[in-house]
Amino acid sequence: MSRSYLIAARRSPIAPRNGAFAALSFADLAQPVLQQTLADAGLAPVDVDELIVSNALGAGGNPARIIGLQAGLPDHVAGLSIDRQCAGGMDALLIADAMIRSGQHDVVIAGGVETYSRRPLRSRTFADGRPPEAYDQAPFTPWPDRDPDMATAAQELAQAWGVSKADQDAWAIKSHARARATKQPEIIPFAGLTRDPFTRNLTQRLCDKAASVAGCITAANMAVAADGAAFVVMVSERWVAQRRAVAFVAGRTVGGDPEMPGTAPIAAIEAALAQARLSVADIQCAEIMEAFAVQAIACQRGAKLPLEIVNTGGGALAWGHPVGASGAVMAARLYHQLGQTGGAGIAAIAAAGGIGSAIVLRAD
Repeated sequence: MSRSYLIAARRSPIAPRNGAFAALSFADLAQPVLQQTLADAGLAPVDVDELIVSNALGAGGNPARIIGLQAGLPDHVAGLSIDRQCAGGMDALLIADAMIRSGQHDVVIAGGVETYSRRPLRSRTFADGRPPEAYDQAPFTPWPDRDPDMATAAQELAQAWGVSKADQDAWAIKSHARARATKQPEIIPFAGLTRDPFTRNLTQRLCDKAASVAGCITAANMAVAADGAAFVVMVSERWVAQRRAVAFVAGRTVGGDPEMPGTAPIAAIEAALAQARLSVADIQCAEIMEAFAVQAIACQRGAKLPLEIVNTGGGALAWGHPVGASGAVMAARLYHQLGQTGGAGIAAIAAAGGIGSAIVLRAD
C-alpha cells in the first residue's frame, strides 16, 4: 500500500461566533482556505480526486460538494461530508489516508469548516402531535442520563482527576501567552484578519472574574464557540517528488466512556503510537485539543506527554473552537511545526459521546 503524505496545510483565522465571520456561509469561509492550500501544494484543481469536509453544525446535505464547486474544483470531485462532531476535522484526514493507501485516489483535500454563527435553527417533532420543540444540541448517546452537557462533563472530569481551577486557569493563561508569542504560519489573511482575534493577554485577575459555567469550569478556561476552516492536501507517494512532505504515519479513532468524553483521546494516542511503532519518547511536538483546559491537562497527564512539547504555540483556549474544523486546524499546525523541527509529532482531540481521535505525522 502507498503511504500518504501531507504536502500543504492552511487554515483561516478563527473568530468567535457572531464576530468577524458572522455573515459568511460555510462555503464562503472554506473557499479561500481550500484554494490557498491547493496553490501551496503546486497542484491544479483538475489534479484533485476527492474532497472530504467535516461539518458538525450545518444543515446537512453535502457541504463538501458545495464547497468544491464554489472553490473551482472540477465536476468529477464528488465531495464527501462527514460529521463526528469535534473529531471530524481530524477524521477527514484518516479517511483520506485510507483512500490513498488503498490506491483508490492519489490526491485528496481533507479538512473541516464550521460557521457557528450561521448554524441553522433546529426543532424536534413528536409522534403524539405536540408542537415542534426547538433544541440547540443533538443527543450524543441514546441514554439521556448518560449524555452530559460538555461543561458538566468537564467539571466531573476535574473532580475525578483532581484538577483544580487554579490548574485550569494556569493552563489557559499559558495558552494565550504562547499563542501571542508564536507566529502562526498556517493562517491565511482573510476578512481583514491576519491572526486569531480572540487571543489576548489573559491574566489571573481576568480568570478570577470569569463567570462559572459548571463548577470550576469558567468562561476563561474553556474554549469559545467559533467560526473557522482548515484544509490539508494529502497525496500518494508518486506525487511527493520535489515537494515538502510530511508523512501520515498512523491514525486511530476510538470510543470511550460517553460520560467522560474528555479522556477518550488518551486511548487514541496510545493506539496511534502503537500503530506507528513509536513511544512518547519519540515525539517532538504534540497538539492536544483545548476545548476545556481540564481536558487538555487530563490528556497530557494520561498519555504521559512531556509538558514542554504540548501546545507550544498555544491552543484552542486562545483561538476558539470551530467544532467540525478544530481537528483539521490542529493537523495544519502540526504540519507546519514539523516542517520547522523535523521528527515525529502527534495531534489528538476529544468529541462528544466519548470519542477520541489521534494522528501521528513525521517529517524526515
